[in-house]
Amino acid sequence: MFILSRLLRHCALLGAVISTPLAFAAGSQSIDEFYDGPYIFDGSDSTQHQVNWICNGKLKQQVHTQLNAQIQRPDNCGQLPQPSLNPEATQLSADSYSGVKQIVALSDVHGQFEVLVTLLQRHNIIDAQQNWTFGDGHMVMTGDMFDRGHQVNEVLWLMYKLDAQATAAGGKLHLLMGNHEQMVLRGDLRYIHPRYELSSQLLERPYDQLYGRDTEIGQWLRSKNTLVKINDTLFLHGGIDIEWVNRKLALDKVNQLYRTNVDKTKAELKQDPLLSYLFFGNGPTWFRGYFDEDYSQQELERILAYFEVSRVAVGHTSQERVLGRFNNKVIAIDSSIKKGKSGELLFIDQQLWRGTFSGEKLSL
Repeated sequence: MFILSRLLRHCALLGAVISTPLAFAAGSQSIDEFYDGPYIFDGSDSTQHQVNWICNGKLKQQVHTQLNAQIQRPDNCGQLPQPSLNPEATQLSADSYSGVKQIVALSDVHGQFEVLVTLLQRHNIIDAQQNWTFGDGHMVMTGDMFDRGHQVNEVLWLMYKLDAQATAAGGKLHLLMGNHEQMVLRGDLRYIHPRYELSSQLLERPYDQLYGRDTEIGQWLRSKNTLVKINDTLFLHGGIDIEWVNRKLALDKVNQLYRTNVDKTKAELKQDPLLSYLFFGNGPTWFRGYFDEDYSQQELERILAYFEVSRVAVGHTSQERVLGRFNNKVIAIDSSIKKGKSGELLFIDQQLWRGTFSGEKLSL
């Protein structure tokens, strides 16, 4: 009854995912008009994948064997994603890029799929069918797709598709890991939306194991960087503090440490001083110091000089819009998409722009 009570308390948050009032079958916790998925697990051999859907509150399963063929959702299963599996999904990306002509960045979507799609469509990053239209541009998502919102899986599958499409078009999607990705992957589930408790129950797996190392999305996520340098901008979720400089850390080493250790428990990470710094406290996915009133610009200058960049673009600390601080040497791109009402994009070409929710581009 715990799952049922939480779902009832939060049913107002489910939006378009549940299009009719919640109704439970007698003697069970299935919800009529409840849809989720697909969740894709490795099969018995490398050519097989088990595809799991929740349709009308009931689990349906398929076996998929064709990597480049689109997975077809079952009949009467809403508008859930129908992905094509990407055989190169886990290929590692570089830590630094130069000569990129167009960059767009955003952060902290937290399962707000409709806001994300609207924002990207109004700025011609994707088309009406949600396909990549940004050409050879680079798009950066600085983490926190998970938790809070009710359409996390839809966000993940859209990013998975755009990852492949951007590369095919000569562009790039940089999906960086935030603190909430790290929390979910190591089993810290305090902030998941209650609807996913039912998904977990029906699939008979803890929620974090829906994205485990034996899943398509889980393997893809674990291949991603946490920080990336593009032209003269460093992108990450939280921020860089002076301890990074004092430790003389390098991007490639840190990205690999995150990938290698993301499944460890909090207790295990805390035993190693470097991992404890990286995953907690003032580490790159948690730091908020740029927004303290007494933050030292001299410290910021040391950090920028260390990375040889002009600015740092970060999420994690919510704003009402894309915001520049310290003469645009820090760009805050968490524009409160998580509230489910609006959001903004950061554009970088020859100058800095705010991409508003209405589709305007305003000089930052």
